[in-house]
Amino acid sequence: MSLIAAPSDRRFRRAHVKPARRRGSWRGLLRRVVTYGAIALVTAFGAYRGGAVVAQARVLRIDRIDVHGNERLSSGEVMAVLTGLRGEHIVWTDLAAWRRRLLASPWVRDASLRRSLPSTVDVTVWERAPIAIGRIDHDLYLFDEHATLIDEYGPQYADLDLPIVDGLALTGGPGAAADEARAELAGRVITALRFQPAVAKRVSQLDVADLHNVAVILNGDPAVIYVGDDRFLERLQSYLDLSEVLRARVPEIDYVDLRFDGRIFVRPVEKPQVVSR
Repeated sequence: MSLIAAPSDRRFRRAHVKPARRRGSWRGLLRRVVTYGAIALVTAFGAYRGGAVVAQARVLRIDRIDVHGNERLSSGEVMAVLTGLRGEHIVWTDLAAWRRRLLASPWVRDASLRRSLPSTVDVTVWERAPIAIGRIDHDLYLFDEHATLIDEYGPQYADLDLPIVDGLALTGGPGAAADEARAELAGRVITALRFQPAVAKRVSQLDVADLHNVAVILNGDPAVIYVGDDRFLERLQSYLDLSEVLRARVPEIDYVDLRFDGRIFVRPVEKPQVVSR
């Protein structure tokens, strides 16, 4: 008896369906998270270590300070103001704060500090320019065109050929401001006379106590010359042109008033009268 295999019914054949790979997808996501996290951690650690290395690097510590532009103020005096800058980190030090310290010096009008890697700071100083010597309460001070008192006048400034200015008031010492209006008036006179150096060199003293009438005394001439509050050079030049004629008529002059253009008022020195008993 032979066996006959019945043909299988395809309608009952089980379909071969592949299950979704949920576990494999989850593992891939986890792998990517771990990878990116490790990269971020390494990057952060490298940045931290790099910053620490930079902060501690000796090559970036300031070991040289070059000073430029100073004349009256010595380099040693500039360095004294900047005490503590040497040794600081050139990247992180606050140069603006050091600049403010320099500007506190009466001689310094402006200053700049510039980094020069790896370890140098270049300092440029612009000094104040004294225009006159102010006599205030029996003391003498150099002051500039902005009425700032620069320093007390002494033998170290004997090479400065500047006129003496009386009539100024003062609150504070060097670095403070004198009477701004009167110092500005003195500055106007001195600036005007610069156009004629020969006339400017003749000026010995100015008195600006009266804001509307500057008094001038020339070298070798005891007469007081009143020039008002404008046209200073023109009026002084007219006096110099007529001084010999005036002396011929009035040998001893107390003062000359040049405020009234076209007219010159001359007052002679009053002779002391001798009263006999």
